[in-house]
Amino acid sequence: MNTDPRAALAALIAALERHYEAAAASHGDDDPALDAATDGLTTAFDAYDDALFEAYDIATPLIVFDGDDEDDDDDFDDFDDLDDDEDDDEDEDDDYEEDGEDDQER
Repeated sequence: MNTDPRAALAALIAALERHYEAAAASHGDDDPALDAATDGLTTAFDAYDDALFEAYDIATPLIVFDGDDEDDDDDFDDFDDLDDDEDDDEDEDDDYEEDGEDDQER
């Protein structure tokens, strides 16, 4: 593809602007102008991500979710598992702090 990452970034910024304008003027989810701007934004992002990777072997930390895919909810289940693990870690920290306070009082 050999696209210049700087040019792809400029196209992505322009696509973000068009998407914002379409969203601000939108009258609902079924707005064809918003759909077109969303498609353009997705295409511009993919081109930027590819150009950045080809030029520098670096990818963006972003993922484009396809709204037509029903499996997207499964992707978020992984994040729910992470939240549960973090809560468990916080509980362990609380237990440690309580033990530490008891030791200081003695």
